[in-house]
Amino acid sequence: MICFNNDYSEGAHPAILRALEEENLRQNPGYGADVHCAAAAARIRELAQCPEADVHFLVGGTPCNLISLTAFLRPHQAAIAAETGHIAVHESGSIEAAGHKVCTIAADQGKLTGELVRKVAAEHTDEHMVQPKLIFISDSTELGTIYTKAELTELRAVCDELGLYLYLDGARLASALTSEENDLTLADIAALTDAFYIGGTKNGMLIGEALVITNKALGADFRYIMKQRGGMLAKGWLIGLQFEVLLKDGLYFENARHANAMSARLREGLAAAGCRFVADSPTNQIFPILPRAAADALTQRYGFERWGAGDAGFQPVRLVCSWATKEEDVAAFLADLEKLI
Repeated sequence: MICFNNDYSEGAHPAILRALEEENLRQNPGYGADVHCAAAAARIRELAQCPEADVHFLVGGTPCNLISLTAFLRPHQAAIAAETGHIAVHESGSIEAAGHKVCTIAADQGKLTGELVRKVAAEHTDEHMVQPKLIFISDSTELGTIYTKAELTELRAVCDELGLYLYLDGARLASALTSEENDLTLADIAALTDAFYIGGTKNGMLIGEALVITNKALGADFRYIMKQRGGMLAKGWLIGLQFEVLLKDGLYFENARHANAMSARLREGLAAAGCRFVADSPTNQIFPILPRAAADALTQRYGFERWGAGDAGFQPVRLVCSWATKEEDVAAFLADLEKLI
């Protein structure tokens, strides 16, 4: 079976595994108070040009989002997200379970705009309703689309106007930053958001995300909440070391460029075969609409996600490439598809 289900089916990049093996029997302090976490945090501050930022290492995207919003929001406050936003549809209601409503709105290509944010904010008029306080976005989005610098700047302006925080889920930030259509830098994201995280799990690490808090007002007591909510890993050095390797010589960007390049080949081949797409994704996730019979037949050899019910004999699917996707696997998928449509 050739897997296009996600970008974390494989273990870890060999360079990361070598570093873990070399460090395996060395003793490190617990809970992130080690030289590897310190070095990785320093490198993140350097790359993002945010020397005063707080950096915390967590095991995955859902705990990162849950713990961050728990820390940033007061009990009566809510988040604004696109209706496709990860916290709205893919985290089992974790934010709501923590006591914070997620106010969703339909958003073209999965991207919030200043107009959409103002609309949601205007619908919440007084203390009889929740108070929207945080904008939640992902880059890349759940549909593989990306934000431009102008779009992120617009959201920052709306946040400043309405007194909102801007939080960016960066599970696939590497893919967004290395997209040929991208005009944002890591420094831009640090300057325009109040907090964001850099995803490692979906870009060649075994586990781990790096949360970067640039708004100092949001950093108070964060480690208390991180510990209380089960996010503080005793062997924190395991994540710090992986980020240290991933960010040292550009492996973070190299992995993502490869994933994007493999998806681009898939996208070009699918388009040449006459396929339509759910979204115009320039990153490592693509969403072609296949004839249902072809989608059914391809499942005999390939793993991928069905994306909604589809209609009229067609099935939308999600195909995801990773740092480890092989060119020959992409070619094989396209060749088998060609036989079916």
